[in-house]
This record gives sequence, C-alpha cells and structure tokens, in this order.
Amino acid sequence: MDFRAQLQLAAVAEITACAARDGIALWLRGGWAMDFHLGRITRPHADVDWFCWAADADRLTSVLAGLGFTGYGEHDPRVQRDFLRDGVDLGVALLGRDGEGHVVVPAGPYAGARWPDGMLDGPPGHLNGLSCPVISPQAQLEIKKMMPVWVPGLPRRDKDLADIALLAGALRNTPQVGNGVAGA
Repeated sequence: MDFRAQLQLAAVAEITACAARDGIALWLRGGWAMDFHLGRITRPHADVDWFCWAADADRLTSVLAGLGFTGYGEHDPRVQRDFLRDGVDLGVALLGRDGEGHVVVPAGPYAGARWPDGMLDGPPGHLNGLSCPVISPQAQLEIKKMMPVWVPGLPRRDKDLADIALLAGALRNTPQVGNGVAGA
C-alpha cells in the first residue's frame, strides 16, 4: 500500500471514530466506498469522499478542524465542504430530506434532486481491519453510471468505467438483501 493510501485510510479511521463519538452520521462515497465494499484497494485515490447531513455540517467542520483539517472553498458550502490536511483531501457532500423523507441535495442549483433510494441503508464496509459506513453498492453503481447524465458536460472518466465494471461484477456475485436500488 502506498503512502498516500496509508494517510487516507488513517484519516478514514480517525474521522469515522470522531464522528461516531460526536453522533455525526457519515458515509463514505466514491472510490473508497467501493474499496470498502469490495474489501480491497482497487486503485489509487486522489481524495476521500463522504456524505453527511447538512444539519451536521458545522459540527463536522469543527471536528475536522480539531483534527487539523483546514477548509477550503472549492464548492458552495451549502452543498459540499472541502478539507485538506497533510495531503489528504476530503470532499463532504451534504444531504437533506424532502417532505416525503427522500434523501436529496439540500441546496444550490440541484436542490431537491433525489439521491438513489436505499443509498444510506447498506451495511458498513470493511478494509484492512477498518469498518466504516458506506453508501450502498447499488447506489454507488447508480451514481457512477448516472453522474454524466445528471450533470451534462461532466465527462465519463476511465476510472469510473473501471469502477462500474468492478461494482457490477461484485453485485452479480453477491445475494442482495434490503431495499437498495436496482444494480447493473
């Protein structure tokens, strides 16, 4: 495992423990969520992506500041918070709920857009002795497939195509339980 992955996994362990201690719900998303679902590191990761409730964003920002992370203003802070510490880049996308209880984008140009049903209902993922809440693999697959459709002009990256193939293969070989969204 390379040094960057070691730093990122150490941050995942530290953040997961502190968030749980402070009652802040977090879920890994993106490439690390896929790796925690698969139980192995599949590729290098540029950053660590999370989901958090918008109502907890300020508390999480304080927790991360206490861990030495510095916020930077790459995104609208009502939609996503970005942090950096010792080369570990975090992106925390914020979540809300609509009047029917569906998980949605809380603000900005996509306010009210629904995330996949069952996204937050998956079991924790496990990797290198760590356990962490992750979005469901079905939702991860849907997000990877649909992001260029949902955000016109966003190119489909080679790493996303590889992730889609890995997740689809894993889901074909895993019995599905619960109310997640349709897979591959």
